[in-house]
Amino acid sequence: MNNLLDDYALASPLRHHSNWLKLAIVAFGLLVGVSSPSPATPLFITLSMGFATLFFGKIPLKFYLKLVLLPLGFAATGSVVILFFFGTGGEVFSLEIFGYRLVANTGGVEMALLVISRTVSGMSCVFFLALSTPMIELFAVVKRSGIPDSVVELSMLMYRYIFLFLDVAISIKDAQTIRLGYTNFRRSVYSIAMLASTLFIRSWEQGEKLYIAMDSRCYDGKLTVFEAKRPIRAPEAVLTTVYAILTIALLHFTGNAGFI
Repeated sequence: MNNLLDDYALASPLRHHSNWLKLAIVAFGLLVGVSSPSPATPLFITLSMGFATLFFGKIPLKFYLKLVLLPLGFAATGSVVILFFFGTGGEVFSLEIFGYRLVANTGGVEMALLVISRTVSGMSCVFFLALSTPMIELFAVVKRSGIPDSVVELSMLMYRYIFLFLDVAISIKDAQTIRLGYTNFRRSVYSIAMLASTLFIRSWEQGEKLYIAMDSRCYDGKLTVFEAKRPIRAPEAVLTTVYAILTIALLHFTGNAGFI
């Protein structure tokens, strides 16, 4: 399950389209979604990005919903606080909890809906990119965009070893579980401490081995990253332009419109 996003990205038909175009679409969606004063535009971005990911990217609906629902739960939790403690206007509904009356007014409902819609639109943009572009290709694009090589290469190494150390951590935890290391609270704390210390030592040792291996291969401070040349085709440019025009038009006409 560790490389599941990259597995889907490698198999996605959208992988064979221009990475620069996909980055431009995602950046446009993020900027417009965050700057929109109305939930209508972020919801449109959410639906369009979700449709592109599912229909053009051939991503299973069940898997996509699992990805979206997890961060959406955190956004919904924060929106509950906004709903009852922020905003002004007339009362929409109220709840009584332990003798304390919580009132949701018009401003709080609009603000909560706006926060959720912006969050979902941003997630849909990020998932569109993650499920259509493998990380190695993203690193190549970032490297060409002017980001310092040291930052890009450190990011590549960190991304590579996140999954390596995650596998090690899972193996250690499974071994501890088999040996009844999590039967009570005291043993659980001890097992987690042992896991963390062992993983730190393994990380240190692996870093030393990596440095020696790279140095023995004449590492000169630069890692070569392969970038596939994929020009932007006319249908892609037309479709992207139409999408941008529709989004900007919706942003313009719903800019001053309240949700309630």
